[in-house]
Amino acid sequence: MFKFLKEKLKSWTKKITKAEKEKSESPQEKKKLEKKNKPAKKQAKEIPMPLKFDLVKRKYEPDLDQIKNIEKQLEEKEEAENKEEPIPGERGFIARIKSRITKIKLDEKQFDIYAEELENLLLENNVALEVAEKIIKKIKEKIVGKELLKKELEEEVKDSFKEIIREILIEPFDVAKKVKEKMKSQESKEPYVILFFGINGTGKTTTIAKVAHFLKKQGISCILAAADTFRAASIEQLKEHGEKVGVKVINHDYGSDPASVCFDAVQYAKKHGINCVLIDTAGRMHTSKDLLREIEKISKVSKPDLKIFVGESLTGNDVLEQAKSFDSSIGIDGIILTKADVDEKGGTALSVGYILKKPILYLGTGQAYSEIEPFDKEKFIKRLGL
Repeated sequence: MFKFLKEKLKSWTKKITKAEKEKSESPQEKKKLEKKNKPAKKQAKEIPMPLKFDLVKRKYEPDLDQIKNIEKQLEEKEEAENKEEPIPGERGFIARIKSRITKIKLDEKQFDIYAEELENLLLENNVALEVAEKIIKKIKEKIVGKELLKKELEEEVKDSFKEIIREILIEPFDVAKKVKEKMKSQESKEPYVILFFGINGTGKTTTIAKVAHFLKKQGISCILAAADTFRAASIEQLKEHGEKVGVKVINHDYGSDPASVCFDAVQYAKKHGINCVLIDTAGRMHTSKDLLREIEKISKVSKPDLKIFVGESLTGNDVLEQAKSFDSSIGIDGIILTKADVDEKGGTALSVGYILKKPILYLGTGQAYSEIEPFDKEKFIKRLGL
């Protein structure tokens, strides 16, 4: 994750430093700097001409011996002054030339030239426009007008990016902890119900089995509800997962009411003391009004404690549109992103977290049931590796 993004960010910062360095070393720039720092010429002091009276010529003539002595004294004085203190401006001039070679200072106009390229590379890496603009604004605040070493510039960009991620990603909650809290707090032994939704092809059904496997390892008993009665072989697929992770599947025939499957699953869990019900739903298309109405009905009947949107990291901005539709229809409590292990761009996680203002709960990191990990914001930031 972030392979492409981190490489392009490095390339972007190097491009800035190279361009600014070349500019500072150009003959025109050096000439300007030399002219600006050129020391002012010293004005010669007027010294009275030494004279002596020539008795033969009966008039005053310049005293050559005294003049030579004065010139020698002046030369010695000037030489001593130069040893003690260089000509005003000389030391500053050399230092500033050296500083311009090792340091850069961007003004707002210069940054805006580079900002367009930065925005494009963020968009290319599935970072939504809103998020890209926020990142650029934050970086601009940190580096414009500051005199920075090349290394410092790279660090500022990296630190700004990390700071923004911390700001825009919501801290996830512990799902297993929430289930256990309900188990302890209520006497009626109502199961904790989790409703999963998302479009087909994102790995939703496999993800549900992964979550069941994860919760079982935490000592939480689960059953699966096959509420996708529309897609061919969806029930068989869920049953196969259930057998492999050792979890029972509640199902009806294809074409039956999905809400009734959920109702029966909740009742079964309540009767048999099962801690958690995980509901799989259909995912024909997020734009389908029929699908959204169907999931709304399931939500009303099953009264889920948690509603999780499952999206694929690789789909980029498409996942944002999907999530927005589901969120406006039934509301999203948390997000699971699948195929995070093969997502080399990484911007989807930033975008969906920022746009929805919902926590990412898990990342799918492979095909095995154990390859799902609770989302860790700091671990996610370390993956930047800038």
